[in-house]
Amino acid sequence: MLGYIAANTYQLKTQSSNLIAIIGGGPGGLFMYKRLVETGAPGLEVHIYEKNNNLGCGMPYSQDGAADEHITNVSGNEIPQLVTTIQEWIKTVPKDTLDKYNIDPEKFNEYKVLPRLLFGQYLNAQFKLLLKQAREHGINTKVYYNTTVRDVVDKPDQDEVVVVTDKGEERYDRVVVCSGHIWTTTHEGKVKGWFDSPYPPQKIALHANHPVAVRGASLTAIDAIRTLARHNGRFEKDDKGILHFYVNEDSSDFRIAMHTRNGLLPAVRFHLEDSHLGKDTVLSDEEVLANREQNDGFLSLDYVFEKNFKAYIRKNDPEFYQKIANLNMEGFVDLVMTYRENQDPFDLLKEEYVEARESIIRKESVYWKEMLAVLSFAMNYPAKYFSAEDMIRLQKTLMPLISVVIAFVPQSSAETLMALHDAGRLSMITVDQDSEVIPHEDGGAIYKYVDEQGRKHQTHYQLFVDCIGQQHLAFNDIPFRSLVDNHTASHATLRFRNANVGAELMNEGEKPVVKGVDGEYYLIVPGMAINDHFQLLDKFNALNNRIYVMAVPLIGGYNPDYSGLDFSEAASAAIIEAMTGKQLAEAS
Repeated sequence: MLGYIAANTYQLKTQSSNLIAIIGGGPGGLFMYKRLVETGAPGLEVHIYEKNNNLGCGMPYSQDGAADEHITNVSGNEIPQLVTTIQEWIKTVPKDTLDKYNIDPEKFNEYKVLPRLLFGQYLNAQFKLLLKQAREHGINTKVYYNTTVRDVVDKPDQDEVVVVTDKGEERYDRVVVCSGHIWTTTHEGKVKGWFDSPYPPQKIALHANHPVAVRGASLTAIDAIRTLARHNGRFEKDDKGILHFYVNEDSSDFRIAMHTRNGLLPAVRFHLEDSHLGKDTVLSDEEVLANREQNDGFLSLDYVFEKNFKAYIRKNDPEFYQKIANLNMEGFVDLVMTYRENQDPFDLLKEEYVEARESIIRKESVYWKEMLAVLSFAMNYPAKYFSAEDMIRLQKTLMPLISVVIAFVPQSSAETLMALHDAGRLSMITVDQDSEVIPHEDGGAIYKYVDEQGRKHQTHYQLFVDCIGQQHLAFNDIPFRSLVDNHTASHATLRFRNANVGAELMNEGEKPVVKGVDGEYYLIVPGMAINDHFQLLDKFNALNNRIYVMAVPLIGGYNPDYSGLDFSEAASAAIIEAMTGKQLAEAS
């Protein structure tokens, strides 16, 4: 049945008109547009800028970021509400498309994960339904396809914003930046056999009769591995359902070596008790304010860890809680990481694959892992109130564990890794913190590192793929230059609670620390400063009610971990609340 969004008829805050631009028509733009359609605001006009020729997919779910072999790491029941559910939509998909992906609509359920390209088709279909609903609500929408936004220029005297594209410029009352992934290049295109990312995957769909170096072991690395393996061999299941890899005859020397600093593979997807990752556990404004009043204006990371992790473990998994009851954040991370690091990563992968399979069959969560994902979601939004010391602790201690545990690698991807490893075609190399990857004059790269035994290595690979994933952009790398040059935006910074610590780190030069005009010391974190409603802040900490930024690479300092569909839903809600002055919990 077709879901229909009832208009809330919220009036957007008064301006000369209600002309709003959304920069980026991917998943973030989809959820932002959904919120605007829900307002049913009279006289509203929305312009959407999309650099490609379709809406909803973004990079991850289009050919820019996926091929047939790539799978989502979310299932239907984990997707925030759109217009129709995956289950409803799958029944409308042409049979030849379903056959291509071996999907039987009668057996499909909300716990299934989808191929990423097929999921992109779902998001595109949802966007089309929203466009239809907008017309019915009297909301005018104009989509600029195949259009690249070059700049965003604030005009405070005119109370408007100029969007500059490769085709011209337009003026708006408000602009929401949802531009998504930004992949920078260093040597790609200049050095043969060097790729700064595996995207789009078609570029690494190569015959490789030689060892291949991959930097990283994240979901991005798994994407690259699946593509390379598909084009140099085949996967088959035996009569017991176990997947095996058989290399092509002309790729007999094909092997992939993952290079990582922690020697860990991401954890396997399991059953989530709360498929929306504890959105109701996010600290309320009152809780954040009360804790800040007790801590010299800072939100305590230890308080968030106790409140959003340990308290739920104590309630729901008393046996595991007994193991961590007396541990602080560092102690907990050390306990878990030591266990993981003391095992061969592929042995641990097989162990967690079995654990995850049993979790799914029984529909029982691996609770501490789920609560770690909840913690990641819950701490993301108030992270701007951490002290610099706590942010350093977070980045050094907790984030490496979070990045491994909540990757939620689909079972099929885990099977692929295990099959490649069992076939002797996939290995992992643990490198030191000072490892280097240098372009080779004949193509590819030289990987220089010191192994765990202290031996130095310098290995040449004909093919190198950098798979460390999307990085947060530094303030001066923001692509919309006028925001930086005109001081519309400001550096994201966090004050040191102990000025002596800040002064010492500044003198050492190991961290980007500055001394403010107020005499305090501040840690510079990636990207632009924003408030709780994703509005830009200038150097005087004044909010900009015309420009909102929910593009994660541009605001990584104040949103250190979370992206994806849940983030898009929550960020768009915060933005629409600022635009309307009304709470929209009922519209989510």
